[in-house]
Amino acid sequence: MQMSEGMRVIEATEVPLGASSSDDTLMEFIKAGDQRAFRELVTRHLDRVYAVALRILGNRADAEDLAQDAFLRLWTARERWEPGRAQVGTWLYRVVVNRCIDLRRKSRELAVDEVPDVADDAASAVTTIHQGEMSRKLDDALTALPEQQRAAVVLFYFEDLSNAEIADVMETTVAAVESLLKRARKKLRDVMRGSEADAYHLFDA
Repeated sequence: MQMSEGMRVIEATEVPLGASSSDDTLMEFIKAGDQRAFRELVTRHLDRVYAVALRILGNRADAEDLAQDAFLRLWTARERWEPGRAQVGTWLYRVVVNRCIDLRRKSRELAVDEVPDVADDAASAVTTIHQGEMSRKLDDALTALPEQQRAAVVLFYFEDLSNAEIADVMETTVAAVESLLKRARKKLRDVMRGSEADAYHLFDA
């Protein structure tokens, strides 16, 4: 997945930028219109931002559009960026989650056939679920969850965020996140009941 060619950026003076540069350092150069810094930030975060959108929406085209939109919003708001107020990754997650929730509320009929299997190296409990029918059943169960519950589940199980980090992304309290996850787990357990025991117990409180 690549960013749109339509985005115009300014090439800045040659400076040493790369994987070792922090997000805040990159943002300082991006504020000045540095193209290479922006490309490095996109390379660093695009895959995970896209994965979150895809898991919430279940549609590749919409997920790609929303991921690109998040970076476009970051670019257009770059001059207002203040280091220390929020982590770049958290800000991007917040934009994507909010846009996904808005889109799902507008259109409830989302395709689930294109939702990919969880990557082998994903740091989450859901990676233990067997492939095939079990994965499809879980995708259906996730799609049926209310928007905010699904977002919380995706961030917790697929992105391995803590409750506090999810609360920051969703701009709510840790208690509210715990409540969302508790209700989501109950619904997922109900759907997965009668399935293989290891998948069912993944969603024990």
